Amino acid sequence: MNGRYSRFHCCATCRHFEVVKKAGTTYRCVRLGFETKPTYQFNCWEPKEIVKRKMEKENISLRNDSSPHDEL
Repeated sequence: MNGRYSRFHCCATCRHFEVVKKAGTTYRCVRLGFETKPTYQFNCWEPKEIVKRKMEKENISLRNDSSPHDEL
């Protein structure tokens, strides 16, 4: 990933990200069932609705990493 899109792409912004607080705090991917970190990035990333709205507001496509100016 490159450009502005990459600043949104991390586990903490994924809808499958879960914070587990017991004796300590751990983070996990509910979808995959693995422990993770908020800053990790995986190809299965699916942004939370609030992140999708922010991306749309900034005219960032989920399917197209390039900026509109790249085509000029």
